[in-house]
Amino acid sequence: MFFLLGLMAFSASAQVDSLLIQEGTASFYGKRFHGRRTASGEIFSLDSLTAAHKRLPLGTWVRVINKKNNLSVVVRVNDRLPIYSKRQIDISRTAAERIDMVHDGLAKVRVEAVDLDQLEKLVEYYADKEHPGLRIRPYYQGIVVLKKELDVNFVRCKPNYYKIDSSDYQKVEN
Repeated sequence: MFFLLGLMAFSASAQVDSLLIQEGTASFYGKRFHGRRTASGEIFSLDSLTAAHKRLPLGTWVRVINKKNNLSVVVRVNDRLPIYSKRQIDISRTAAERIDMVHDGLAKVRVEAVDLDQLEKLVEYYADKEHPGLRIRPYYQGIVVLKKELDVNFVRCKPNYYKIDSSDYQKVEN
């Protein structure tokens, strides 16, 4: 039983780690950007759950996790950060409030794909493009075999022996 629980915990841990795209520093949009047009053409609102990123495709949904307190928020990338920015992601004020980073202004964060489908879309998008600073790679899910599906009672099995008899196999009982 402990083996199975350990295997499930390892599998869950491996999947969570496989969703990781990037770690670094996040900031949040100031009030002066409210009402301005974003790179996607949308009008920015402080109340939205959106983000700016240097390289992730516009429209990508990501989970941003504050490493200080483990609070997370899901945001949609709809704007661009300047390439020279030292930040990895810039999130809306509402998103910053949800992960409790407004007081500090900056936070060490983990940026993840929201699920394996989103990760697969990123893998396809970056198949023939460079993606420096991003951890984009396919996730291959292992097969979990439950203990009850295995026949572990080999002691009870009676071996069968076969002998050749004029091109047919005959079962010989002991």
